[in-house]
Amino acid sequence: MVNMRRQHNAAFKAKVALEAVKGEKIITQISGEFSVHPNQIRQWRRRLLEMLPDLFSDRRKRTDKDRDELEDELYRQIGQLKVELEWLKKNLNCSGREEAGAGGAREYDDLGFSSV
Repeated sequence: MVNMRRQHNAAFKAKVALEAVKGEKIITQISGEFSVHPNQIRQWRRRLLEMLPDLFSDRRKRTDKDRDELEDELYRQIGQLKVELEWLKKNLNCSGREEAGAGGAREYDDLGFSSV
């Protein structure tokens, strides 16, 4: 006998938890109506009650503000790193040309090619 666990979507969990919070029916009635174990309904109700105060608090605004500040700092760092990378590429190319100009002809002569 295979015992498959049922997975409920968030809307169903909210509906059951809200029904439990209302208190119009006892948990066993809700359990029978929705075919969910009473302990599961209690867990969903407890979680709903824990999360409700956060819904109306300023914590969400602070979290969004902190996230925005972090993003701004990261974008600033990315920009700085891009500028440094371009500078390094430019200076590497310039120093590479100077060395190639001085010793580049010898490399070609050793291979049997001549530079014009």
